[in-house]
Order: sequence, then structure tokens, then C-alpha cells
Amino acid sequence: MPRAVLIVLDSVGIGGAPDAAEFGDEGSDTLGSVIKAARAGNADRAGLRSGPLHLPHLARIGLFHAAGHRYDADEPEALYGCASEISRGKDTPSGHWEIAGVPVPFEWGTFPDTEPSLPRSLVRQIMDDTHIPGILGDKRASGTEILIELGEESVRTGKPILYTSSDSVLQIAAHEDHFGLARLMGLCEVARKHCNPLNIARVIARPFRGEHAADLKRTANRRDFSVPPPGETVLDTARAAGRTVFGIGKIADIFAHRGVDVSLKADGNMALVDATLEAIGRADDGDLVVSNLVDFDMVYGHRRDIAGYAAALEAFDRRVPEIESALRWGDLCIVTADHGCDPAFRGTDHTRERVPILGFGPGIEPRDIGTRETFADIGASIAAHLGLKAGRYGTSFL
Repeated sequence: MPRAVLIVLDSVGIGGAPDAAEFGDEGSDTLGSVIKAARAGNADRAGLRSGPLHLPHLARIGLFHAAGHRYDADEPEALYGCASEISRGKDTPSGHWEIAGVPVPFEWGTFPDTEPSLPRSLVRQIMDDTHIPGILGDKRASGTEILIELGEESVRTGKPILYTSSDSVLQIAAHEDHFGLARLMGLCEVARKHCNPLNIARVIARPFRGEHAADLKRTANRRDFSVPPPGETVLDTARAAGRTVFGIGKIADIFAHRGVDVSLKADGNMALVDATLEAIGRADDGDLVVSNLVDFDMVYGHRRDIAGYAAALEAFDRRVPEIESALRWGDLCIVTADHGCDPAFRGTDHTRERVPILGFGPGIEPRDIGTRETFADIGASIAAHLGLKAGRYGTSFL
């Protein structure tokens, strides 16, 4: 029985979302912006990379064709296409859940772009249940910038930093040692409970280390406290059918630890690729491996680091042959994304974009699958490939 591997390049959108203007994102194009900047020499960085974007393996499996840049590559050796999102968000849970066959038809709750941003009642409930001395932040902010601004004060006062963005999220930053990692996780669990009535998708623990503003850095012990998907995903279906589901990176957190048998964590895209290869090596017939490579979004997209984004794409490209070599006859690997985060666009938030769909493996026939109406076609195709029952949403492209 064949296996399936799903690799989500977090935020590697390809522009062209038909409803981008509704989200204020008309003209955003994550991959296109990186290509354009690299061609113009604006993605060069000494000691990191230089010149036009070099993605020979991703080009070979259809990335440029999927994105409409057909002049950049020969005819792909894999199936390729793209998909639009029908969920009403441009966030990680909405994107991943729709990929897995469960679109999000409702609007998530968000916090306003004001100072303070969080409801007084929410802050009071969290403080009462955790006995923290107070909070810092209480606004929309970049995670790295607010750490520089308030990190030292957080260490000195023992007050955690609470902040948000345009997404449905509450982020809580605190020092791993001075505040305590276990204490931070407990604080986030309490915040998760009180955010439920507000329909907030995620509470994210953002532990950091360092003693001075210049050397404060977030650690790899991030954890997402998500609400569960509102329906049965292909992960649930696979697990119910007795298949082992491997979740790499933050996958288990995104799906509220539902439908995942084995969770493998790692720090950084290349370590996550290593963990993905480990999972493929451990997977038996009919199993499912789902991986998220978060650095594209967290480290480069939100920070609007075009050179870093380009280098990260090139680094992943160099690992594609290893992934191909790990596949057995009949296995299907799909590479896609969950939303955009255009590093050349205004602001620091996600961008509403289409995502690429690249499918390959020994015995997988190369072809153009066109533009799909929903990310859920990916989950439907994985279910069909693994011989699982079809979900409510999506149409298989196999």
C-alpha cells in the first residue's frame, strides 16, 4: 500500500488570490516578490546568497509553472497546479485545516488595532487564574520588535508580554528561566480557556532567553494552543483507519493534537526536513507524514527579510532530491503552502494568496492539474491515494 507525505512550506504563497482585495492584499505575491528582488540584486547578502533565485529542483517539480512563471523552467516532471482558499482567514489553522479537508466558513475573532488591544475582562480573568503580577504589551506588534522593546522589563518585573496581530491569535512571551517554561505553558493553557468564548484560533507560547535587549532571542520551545478543527480531517480519517500519522514541527499543535500519532519537533527548516525524512523512513504502508516548515513565515516573511526568504527557498530546494530518494514506488509527496507572507508587502502580516500544489513520487504521472477551487482538494487527493473514505469537501486531482 502506498504512503503519503504532505509538506507545507509555511507562507510560500504564489499571489493571484481572487479575493485578495477583500483582505487588503491585492498585488501580494510572496514567491513573485522574491523572484523579482533576486533578479534585481535586492536579495543579495554577503555570506548568505546572491544573484537570481536558484531553485532547479523545485522548478523541475513544477513550482514556477504552478505560479505562472512558465518561462523560468522546462516542462515539470511532476503534477503541478495551484489552489485558492475558501476559508475566511489567511492564517495557519484555516490554511492547514482546509488543506486537510475542513474549510473554515466562519470569521475568527480578532483583537482590535488599539492600545490596549485586549479586553479588560480577558486580562483580569487570566491574571486572577494565574496570579501573575500584571502584563506588558497589550497591542498588535511584531514578535521580535516587542521583545526588544519590553523583554528586559518582562525579566525585571516578572510580567509576561501579551500581544496580537491582525490574525486570530494571542501571543504570550516570557523568559524561559526567569519566568519558567512550565509556568509559561500553564499560563497559555489558562489563556486558551478564556479565549474560547472570543473565538480566538490560537494562543502561542513564545519563550525567550537572554539578559539584555540586544541578545534576547526566542527559543525553539514555542507551542501553539489551538482550538480543534470543526470537522474530521484527513488526519483523523487516516488514524481511524489504523494508519500511523506523523506530525512534524507544529502540525500536532495546529490540529490540537487530534489525528496525530507521532509528533516530531525540530528547530529550523533544515532540522524539520531531517525530521520529515526520519518520519518517512519510519512510516509503514498506508501511513501519512505531515510536515510544516515554519521558518519561511516566522523568521523571514513576518520580518520582511527578502534575502533570508530567498536563501531559505534555495536551502529547501537542495533537499528535494533527498525527499525524492526516501519515497518508495507508489508513494505520493505533495508540497504546498497554507497562505502567503509577502516579504516585500506593506506591514508584517500574512497575505491572502493562492498556494502551489506540487505532487511527485515514483510512479506519479506528471501533468497540469490546473487551478483548484479549494485547498481541500489536497486532502481529498491524499484520502484517495491512501484508499480512505472521502471527506465532505474537496475533489481529488488524482
